[in-house]
Amino acid sequence: MILEPIQRLSQDIAQASKTMTHDEARYLVDAYYMMQENRKAANNQVRALGESAEPNSVLVWLAENESTLEHQVKRALDRYSDAQPLGQWSKSIVGIGPVIAAGLLAHIDIKKANTAHQIWGFAGLDPARTWEKGQKRPWNADLKNLCWKIGESFVKVSGNDNDFYGKWYLKRKNIEAHNNSQGLYAAQAAAKLERFKIGKNTEAYKAYSAGMLPLAHLHARAKRWAVKLFLSHYYEIGRTLAGLPVQRPYAFNVLKHDDSSYIAPPMFDGRNVATQRPN
Repeated sequence: MILEPIQRLSQDIAQASKTMTHDEARYLVDAYYMMQENRKAANNQVRALGESAEPNSVLVWLAENESTLEHQVKRALDRYSDAQPLGQWSKSIVGIGPVIAAGLLAHIDIKKANTAHQIWGFAGLDPARTWEKGQKRPWNADLKNLCWKIGESFVKVSGNDNDFYGKWYLKRKNIEAHNNSQGLYAAQAAAKLERFKIGKNTEAYKAYSAGMLPLAHLHARAKRWAVKLFLSHYYEIGRTLAGLPVQRPYAFNVLKHDDSSYIAPPMFDGRNVATQRPN
């Protein structure tokens, strides 16, 4: 049996990727992640069948073409994000690839984001925003999931010499661990026990009962902090490139932190984004 492969992305279609609308790009990002899961499932099926007998050629064809289609969609999203300076900057960051860069461009309208804090809230990273029963979700679920992927990526690349945000994740994790050891999160630990049912035999319950946050909680806090730093820089660069006013960061404008603690965005000289991506 001869099965024809899926047609590869033509040059004309690849060129058209640059002019996709935000809605079209959002759809393609969602499609990419669905294809990724389908490809994994198909490969697992072929692998499982291969342990007992040679898998049917149709299943092999499906697994191979899921991978091909996934690669072609990624290529289209790479063209889409390359056509926008903010997308180019995103991809200059170790840990941010074309799919995530395209997703950010498609979900965040930088012209409507007057502050970085608004982006945090839209991404579900503002702890003050709660989702009560019967109410409309106060954040964008797809963007929140995208930011979770960004956080995971920063953790994975933290050992890369060219990494930026993963290093800040590690630094923040150390700060969180120190604060935790000093009992600064005792009130949060008590609130966690009060609001959630946590198994008494778990390590988490032991930590919360002792007025401490468990290691997994500290990891999540540090990861979220690194993502919010990235989004702050995304806002600052995006608004600057668009010629729009840039509000001072929340930490300085609201929390009144000292200006010396400001962290400048990488791969940006104040006017232009990086022209080369680090390895």
